Amino acid sequence: MFELNTACPRCGLELERDEGFFLGSLSLNYGVTIVGFLVPVTVLWLCGVLSGRAAAVLAVAGGVLFPALFYRASRSWWLMLYYLFLPRHLPANRGGERQDGDGND
Repeated sequence: MFELNTACPRCGLELERDEGFFLGSLSLNYGVTIVGFLVPVTVLWLCGVLSGRAAAVLAVAGGVLFPALFYRASRSWWLMLYYLFLPRHLPANRGGERQDGDGND
């Protein structure tokens, strides 16, 4: 479940990047967990739909399970955002540029 491909099985694009590249996906995962899960649980508790105990149990369980289940998707989304904003870094878009170095030009 937590094992990811190092390259795309279809086109061969290397998905594994430099160390620290996917720290952004951690932030994305954290943000989606807060906004998509913990805020609605808090609102339901404040509106009286959930008891304090039920809200606490849901918040703890969701705070652990939701990020674990969303792990692969958050890494994919982070890689998609990277290439959306830096399309020149896609191997197909490099053209005649040099292929050495880290590509941070």
